[in-house]
Amino acid sequence: MSSFSAAVVTFPGSNCDRDMAVAIEQVCGGSVHRVWHGDAELPSGLDFIALPGGFSYGDYLRSGAMAARSPIMQAVIAAANRGIAVLGVCNGFQVLTEAGLLPGALMRNAGIRFVCREAALTVETSQSLFTSGYAAGQRITIPVAHHDGNYFADQATLDRLENEGRVAFRYAEQVNGSALGIAGVLSAQGNVLGMMPHPERAIEPAHGGSDGRALFESVVGALVSA
Repeated sequence: MSSFSAAVVTFPGSNCDRDMAVAIEQVCGGSVHRVWHGDAELPSGLDFIALPGGFSYGDYLRSGAMAARSPIMQAVIAAANRGIAVLGVCNGFQVLTEAGLLPGALMRNAGIRFVCREAALTVETSQSLFTSGYAAGQRITIPVAHHDGNYFADQATLDRLENEGRVAFRYAEQVNGSALGIAGVLSAQGNVLGMMPHPERAIEPAHGGSDGRALFESVVGALVSA
């Protein structure tokens, strides 16, 4: 565990970056580097990069659109293309779609309301870097807190995600109007995951649940043993 090295990127308006760093430290161990959006480079030797939730750049234009063009994202894109594991949660998911690392887009929730509650999810695949600690079909509960979490993609993209097993999580009940109930998607290479629910808020029973813990355990288990 001590060899595991992660980075959490902070954008102006991020508000879950500390939560993410604490979750990684508690579950994965190792060092967590705090990286600023204006940095041009990432620390060397990283195993894992996390883009946290929040309202980067005030969610101007579109949620995540400005953050996707910040200096650090060029380094994140390059790292992802080299196969480094990248997790984007909530606003981080929006940034990943805006940066082109994941397909689709996150639109305003159906009903035009901010949703903040626990959400039941179904784990759609256990055959990924991020979900090997779960069983396919397992039902878990993870908090959500978003206003623009309605996942949209054209039908050809949705079909490709389904056929390639790239839907990682699906809402077990209607939450925000997402196409096919999609709550989280994987990149074609499988090393990038974007999801709207917050696994970093569900790593210990004292905080109301620990269903998010297996996601981080899956990542560190796969990368440290590789």
